[in-house]
Amino acid sequence: MLDHVLVDLIGSIRNAFDRALLERQAVEERFTVDVFLGDVSFETTYSLPGEEQPPRVRADLSIDWPTWSQTAYRSWSIGEPPAELPEAVLGVAVRVQRLAGPPPLDRLLEVLPTASPPIGGEPLARTAVTVEEVRAEPDPDADGPGATPAVRWAVEATYEGSVRLDESQLDKPATLAPLAETLTRWVSSILVRLADLPLEFLEPDRELE
Repeated sequence: MLDHVLVDLIGSIRNAFDRALLERQAVEERFTVDVFLGDVSFETTYSLPGEEQPPRVRADLSIDWPTWSQTAYRSWSIGEPPAELPEAVLGVAVRVQRLAGPPPLDRLLEVLPTASPPIGGEPLARTAVTVEEVRAEPDPDADGPGATPAVRWAVEATYEGSVRLDESQLDKPATLAPLAETLTRWVSSILVRLADLPLEFLEPDRELE
């Protein structure tokens, strides 16, 4: 097994989300390395249990490990005090999709906070809220409903922040668990509250690709 604090952080977050009974979308999970810059990133997606596919609400998580953090971690691991301790860049995109009509932004913004609780000492800040409208091309050979362009809407709120790792977390990966639990409780709460809103959703087989 790879002995690295980034792997420990990813594992802690995955374990916390699994214990919360959120469903991981395995096809959305990626672990990538930028061969030119050396940055490492991990992406995964979770939804509420029992959701149809694609789910009505979901959370896309990303963890970025920049090259300078790897340099700092290597220095620490060989006993050379780094100028700065490493940090991971954490992103969460909360998405409401399959909407059958224009989203009620006022209601949604009441559920989407401007920031998370402190995670690793600092909160994640809401950086953007995007409204998406997608229209499919009508079928020129269809009669009735098939001749009308299908439309779907989605809303996505993006949160970003840095998780600063201290020496105790570098030395004892088990101490990352509280950080992961805080993140999990916050994301779970938002997903549940969004799913409880009285919104009209398209059936999964009407979802546009």
